[in-house]
Amino acid sequence: MGGWRIAGGEAVKLLFDTHTFVWWLLADGQLTRTARTALDDPANRLYVSAVVGWEIATKHRIGKLPEGARVLGRLKELMPRLAIEPLPITLEHGVTAGSFQSTHRDPFDRMIAAQAQIENMAIVTGDRAFREFPVETLW
Repeated sequence: MGGWRIAGGEAVKLLFDTHTFVWWLLADGQLTRTARTALDDPANRLYVSAVVGWEIATKHRIGKLPEGARVLGRLKELMPRLAIEPLPITLEHGVTAGSFQSTHRDPFDRMIAAQAQIENMAIVTGDRAFREFPVETLW
């Protein structure tokens, strides 16, 4: 868990992994207590990468994420209401994502890891694939 704010202490910047974002929005119950507490703490700053929208739309289109339609249809409405900040993809993010020496090939994960590293954020994820990258995770 590192030194991530749970209750009291210094606020941190948290970057959603795609599945974590979907589960959180749909109150799915798959989040750990640690993740939910950190995400629900109003002092922490929450971010969603542009790559999350891309991944949700892609997986929904190919039938791997049926619940994606519920999320995509309400993104513009939900993000400001839930105080979630969008994180655009920059050229620096792209170069870093492509330069990681990891063997992990998923472009969505590589981009989220690059953004977390560059922007000094913790990725809220239970996905062990992120262990291959030089980033902090919270789960």
